[in-house]
Amino acid sequence: MTLKHFAKTLLVSASLTLAAASAHAEGIGASLLTQQHPFYNELAKAITAEAEAKNVSVEISIANQDLNKQLADIEDFIVKGVDVIIMSPVDSKGALAAVARAKAAGIKVITVDVPVEGTEVASYIGTDNYAGGVMAGELMAEQLGGKGEVAIIDYPLVQSVVNRVNGFKEAIAKHPDIQIVSIQTGITRAEALAVAQNMLQANPDIDGIFGFGDDAALAAAVAVKSSGLTGKVRVIGFDGMPEAIKAVDSDPDFVGVIQQFPDQMGKLAIETAIKLQAGEDVPAEQPIVPGVYVKK
Repeated sequence: MTLKHFAKTLLVSASLTLAAASAHAEGIGASLLTQQHPFYNELAKAITAEAEAKNVSVEISIANQDLNKQLADIEDFIVKGVDVIIMSPVDSKGALAAVARAKAAGIKVITVDVPVEGTEVASYIGTDNYAGGVMAGELMAEQLGGKGEVAIIDYPLVQSVVNRVNGFKEAIAKHPDIQIVSIQTGITRAEALAVAQNMLQANPDIDGIFGFGDDAALAAAVAVKSSGLTGKVRVIGFDGMPEAIKAVDSDPDFVGVIQQFPDQMGKLAIETAIKLQAGEDVPAEQPIVPGVYVKK
């Protein structure tokens, strides 16, 4: 082999090595549910900050509540050959196929905030939503003095919300003088506003509304005012984003919110991904205990 031929061979080999490295450049892929909610913006910020602090590469894609986009984004991560996928499923059942594809490709999956139904993942990191729902129910019962009528704004496609609502129902069931008179789905703030207005019109004796998330609760508080019921209906939210915290402090109808900690979730997701990359064992579930924020 001539020196020129050897050099050419070396150059081709180096190019192939660089191409392979480029294909695997993103060690971690993160598919998040939306960028229209402050919780997920905080989660994305925490994932990015922790990845930078730990000097690892992460690529974040946003599904914007579109399951087909999320499936396509995860397929893209699989093609790129990432080691770990962090995901907040748009649909707890609908994401099953994506998880199965990733696992078949030997890629570890971490779910954050929203679990996947029907399969196991390397780790689930999220608020103990059932416990948070119980906290919301206990707070509602306390606010109502143990009696009254309550409505729930729901998002039943997401398992974490199902757990919240079940916890809320469990707590309310311990108070026989409190009845849940309406449960309706209101995913976006606009939908939740329309749902809350309909609930209040159909059930004029409602004393409390539990919103599955801050958007739903903030919308409910607006509906209470527009229905001329300020001071009569108590609203409780779930997430604890700055707008909701401010509303609890200043809005007489928004009496409390169950706080999640997306910053902790994002940090833990990256820490867990790094352990998985190193071949270490991680807990199958890593629940984060929520807090309760009420007027000071």
